[in-house]
Amino acid sequence: MASQPLNPVPPPQWAVALNSPAPRPTKAAASIPDPPGFSSSKVGGKSRTQQSTSPTTTKPDETDTLKVKKAWEIALAPSKQIPMNAIMMYMSGNSLQIFSIMMVFMLFKAPIQGLINTNTVFAKFDTESTRAKLLGVKAVYVLMQLLLLALGVWKVNAMGLLPTTRSDWLAWESERQPLERAYFALG
Repeated sequence: MASQPLNPVPPPQWAVALNSPAPRPTKAAASIPDPPGFSSSKVGGKSRTQQSTSPTTTKPDETDTLKVKKAWEIALAPSKQIPMNAIMMYMSGNSLQIFSIMMVFMLFKAPIQGLINTNTVFAKFDTESTRAKLLGVKAVYVLMQLLLLALGVWKVNAMGLLPTTRSDWLAWESERQPLERAYFALG
C-alpha cells in the first residue's frame, strides 16, 4: 500500500489571531487616556501597558477600622438567624416527628459549632491593635449563639422532652405526697 501524502489542515483563525502581534494603536486610540493605575510606556519602540508602581496605600488605622467593622458584621450575623429559626420552630409543631426532631438537632448543632469555633472565626481580624476591640465583638458573638441555644431549649421544652415535671420514666424520683397526708395531727 502506498501512503498518501497528508495535506496539513491550516490552523483556525482564532489561533492565528492569538499568536500574531497586537496591531498598533491608531491616532484615535492614542488620544484615549490610560485608566487610573496604569500608564503606557515606550520600550524598544513598542508601546506596552504596565501596572503603576505606586500601589494604593492604606493607613494601618484605616485597616484596623475596617477589620473591626467586618468583625462586627460577623458577630451580629447570628442575630439575623434568630427570627427565622423562631418561626421555623413554631411552624414545625410540638409533636415528636422526624421533621421537628431534625429541626431541633440543626438548631443545637449550629450554635454549638459557632461557640467552639469562636476564636478561629475572628483569627483573621486579630492584630495587636485590634485585640482589645475584638473582646467585645467576641462577647456579642457568644451572646448571639447562646440566644440561639436558648431558642433550642425552649423548643425542646415545648416538645415535652425536658424533665421539668415528674414523669413515670424518672424512676429515681420518689412520689410526692400532698401536705395533708404528710403531717398527721395527733390529738
